[in-house]
Amino acid sequence: QIGSLKEKGLMSEFEKGKKTYFVAESPERLKNILSALEKDLTLKRTEASSVIPNLLSLFEGMGERPKVRFFEGIEGARAMNQDFLTTKNKTIQGFLNLDAVFKTFPEYENDFTNYRINKKITSHLSYTTTVGERKDATDKSKFREAKYISPDKLPIHAAITLYDNKTAIITYDAAPIGVIIENKPITETLRAIFYLIWSTTK
Repeated sequence: QIGSLKEKGLMSEFEKGKKTYFVAESPERLKNILSALEKDLTLKRTEASSVIPNLLSLFEGMGERPKVRFFEGIEGARAMNQDFLTTKNKTIQGFLNLDAVFKTFPEYENDFTNYRINKKITSHLSYTTTVGERKDATDKSKFREAKYISPDKLPIHAAITLYDNKTAIITYDAAPIGVIIENKPITETLRAIFYLIWSTTK
């Protein structure tokens, strides 16, 4: 405490003989310090007031912020699958590693595909699998059109699903981790990339 008072100029010291004496400065010194602090605070407020409008302008210019939701575990992955079924435009696009999906969800066809069919949601799917192209991948009775891509050309380890203005990314493993990003520019950009790859795939 004495050191702090000395730093603020509120106490001084002197030595007499072998002893050190401390002397409090005049209370007027404290008034001067408080006055200086008030002036400094006023200056900082003025500076902040001049900067805040520019910060607000930059903040507003950034546009709509993406809404992001995180999911974990098997139940989290199921919750994401259920969210796909809420699509209003009745169409979803996606990149899928079938080996990873069926390893994590052996019941995937019954747990998700049948619900999608019942809701008449069309799926455009680019998929990879080590067993090669599936003859039943494209099935209009299941509202599904799919194109096979070799894992060598598309070594994906996470599934990407696009629906409405949402982008869902999930890793299908023992402990799935997923995220749903709700943002139109992001989703439209990824959708454009999806259909570019789609158009060049047999």
